[in-house]
Amino acid sequence: MNALDHAINDYLTYLASHGYATTTVRGRRYHLDDLARFLEARDVTDPRGITPSLLESYQRHLFHYQKADGTALSFRTQAQRLVPVKGFFSYLAKSGAIGFDPALGLTLPKTERRLPEAVLSVEEVEAVLAGPDVTTPLGLRDRAILEVFYSCAIRRMELINLKVADLDVSRGSLFVRQGKGARDRFVPIGERARYWVARYLHEVRPGLVRDNRQATLFLSVTGLPILSDVLTRSVGAYVRAGAGTKKGSCHLFRHTTATLMLDAGADVRHVAEMLGHQKLDTTMQYTRVSMVKLQEVHARCHPAENKQSRAS
Repeated sequence: MNALDHAINDYLTYLASHGYATTTVRGRRYHLDDLARFLEARDVTDPRGITPSLLESYQRHLFHYQKADGTALSFRTQAQRLVPVKGFFSYLAKSGAIGFDPALGLTLPKTERRLPEAVLSVEEVEAVLAGPDVTTPLGLRDRAILEVFYSCAIRRMELINLKVADLDVSRGSLFVRQGKGARDRFVPIGERARYWVARYLHEVRPGLVRDNRQATLFLSVTGLPILSDVLTRSVGAYVRAGAGTKKGSCHLFRHTTATLMLDAGADVRHVAEMLGHQKLDTTMQYTRVSMVKLQEVHARCHPAENKQSRAS
């Protein structure tokens, strides 16, 4: 292991010891390992030998990089890969491991503000929810999982980390522990979702448990929490089967629930609280996807839509 690898390990240990989420630390390792491979190909393996011009070359490398399908990295992805680089060298400079911060002058690319790629209609959601074979244990479990995603709009890892005790049936709430940004929150869970989770708890989960100390709500056939990649593939398969023209998996339900609730007149502040957004601007993207209210205003107010204009 060279000096650069050691420095990366020290930085990641620092992040972990200061409460950064495991997924955050893992993501930063992936991006910093990519930087390390770029530098090693240029015979640079010591952080003290890394210059601003080398890091500018790495930024240009990301700009010109092409994925397997021939497409370039989006500016958002490029920025996501550069943020750990800036954090890494800032840490090294502050700790005295290097004399100056060579990433200080790096300017992150301006990221585009993009809408969610897909949102399901109510009919499509119902078709997806009807996909699992609820006569089988895993099918019933999957139906409960889909219902929770749709009812609560929680993130993939938030669902994976749910404990049995996090469901409060009497209050109709779900406790989401240590969501994004290490924040806890309560979210409502609807009656239908509670029904399917209750069936899973009574009919399926007892047969999956291998250790009575296991507190995780949704279990795999091994009696352990479901792996994130496995959950993504499973939910994605149900989406393709029920709404074949739409692409997406777990996060698609989050987009869909937020948009459909806004369509139905929900206050954006309440939706933001449910989604766990700290900034209202993050939730406002769904108001741009939600077309129902805008179409109503358009039909009522646009000059070309009044009866006299249509008659002429």
